[in-house]
Amino acid sequence: MWRPDVLGDGWSARTLTLRPDARGEVVATLVRRDHAGPPRARAVLYLHGYVDYFFQRHLGDFWDARGFDFYALDLRGHGRSLLDHQVPNDVAALATYAEELDAAVRLLREAGYEVVVLNAHSTGGLVGALWLDARAGRATGAVVDAAVLNSPWFDLNRPWVDRVVTTRAVDVLGRVAPLTVVGQTGRHYGEWLHSPAGGGWSYDLGWKPDAGFGVRAGWFRAIRRGHRALARGLAIDVPVLVCASDASGPADRWHDALDRTDSVLDVRHILAGAPRLGPDVTVVQVPGGVHDLVLSPEPARTAYLDAVAAWVAERVPGAAG
Repeated sequence: MWRPDVLGDGWSARTLTLRPDARGEVVATLVRRDHAGPPRARAVLYLHGYVDYFFQRHLGDFWDARGFDFYALDLRGHGRSLLDHQVPNDVAALATYAEELDAAVRLLREAGYEVVVLNAHSTGGLVGALWLDARAGRATGAVVDAAVLNSPWFDLNRPWVDRVVTTRAVDVLGRVAPLTVVGQTGRHYGEWLHSPAGGGWSYDLGWKPDAGFGVRAGWFRAIRRGHRALARGLAIDVPVLVCASDASGPADRWHDALDRTDSVLDVRHILAGAPRLGPDVTVVQVPGGVHDLVLSPEPARTAYLDAVAAWVAERVPGAAG
């Protein structure tokens, strides 16, 4: 079932077969950092963002050093899970992802993990929050025991006309012509991430292209509906840590602060949305952090990881010390 992963030695992956859709076969991929020691009781499940997949090996090392086995999920249509017949990164409803999230957590619980933490980034933070809200109050207990959200996408970082007028128009278009391309993601943050003169991070540009795959009407409609659900308020019943940069930069052009601002999202949206997640939310801002805080230059990267470590030690069952 487990096979060597594209990340190389010390990493494995397995395919999660999902229900086929109108386009055909659908899979997700569970990735793990192999652990040679005795079985442990705690695990982390990482969830990536949009135009994204899991490649941050050092994040797995961070969680492993704190006594957690590390897993990551490449959602359907993303990264390792992208099949030739699929439209990349496309779904008509964010709740669709519940199938692979449920399957991944079920596998972790069946493997004997008593504590599971969700660690989600950007769009993954929105998807994960909606999933946790939908699973809140289950008689069998919470699906996970805590959540760490890294720059979650809580609102559209665009002018008023796009946040209101365009959203209403695409809500109609997304229902009748969901595959229509209605825009592109900004390429400048991605260019900075892998540039040797910028972030210097290495990843597969076929899975994470700078300008994305084209924003499609059906997907945009699903995202904006998720934003509205969050704005109405969720009821996540586990502790949540929300982390964000301390400043935003323009998302539509290259600028000198790409290395120290969130140049994808508006940090103010993250701060405004965090209290709407549920009754137990902690917010931490990371000075000098970029959009994916774990890919920030130092010292912001260590500041983010230190904040996560301190919160986990205090709030996650069995994690103290």
